[in-house]
Amino acid sequence: MKNYTITVNGSVYDVTVDDGVAGAAPVAAPKAAPKAAPKAAPAPAAASGAAGSVKVEAGAAGKVFKVEASVGQAVKTGDTVVILEAMKMEIPVVAPSDGTVASIDVAVGDAVEAGAVLATLN
Repeated sequence: MKNYTITVNGSVYDVTVDDGVAGAAPVAAPKAAPKAAPKAAPAPAAASGAAGSVKVEAGAAGKVFKVEASVGQAVKTGDTVVILEAMKMEIPVVAPSDGTVASIDVAVGDAVEAGAVLATLN
């Protein structure tokens, strides 16, 4: 038998899997109570140190593939700020309103959850 720790939607489960050895009777493992998921590390501080009032948030969980905008850059509603990669798809995260990029709170390669603040605008 092999033991694994699996995280599903933020809940952590300890699972035991039978090796499937011939002649062995299947064994049902007792249900494991979920334990608290580890806390995510805080986002890195913005280079400018000042966050804007408009948040640019991830619509889905994924990995930061590319940062398209830079601090101080003017953006219009719908301009791509960050590109996320999830399930081999590139998902653009766009500016929700016109403004100037106040902070970029992620780096290429960072794993982010849905709703995470990726950048802020003024």
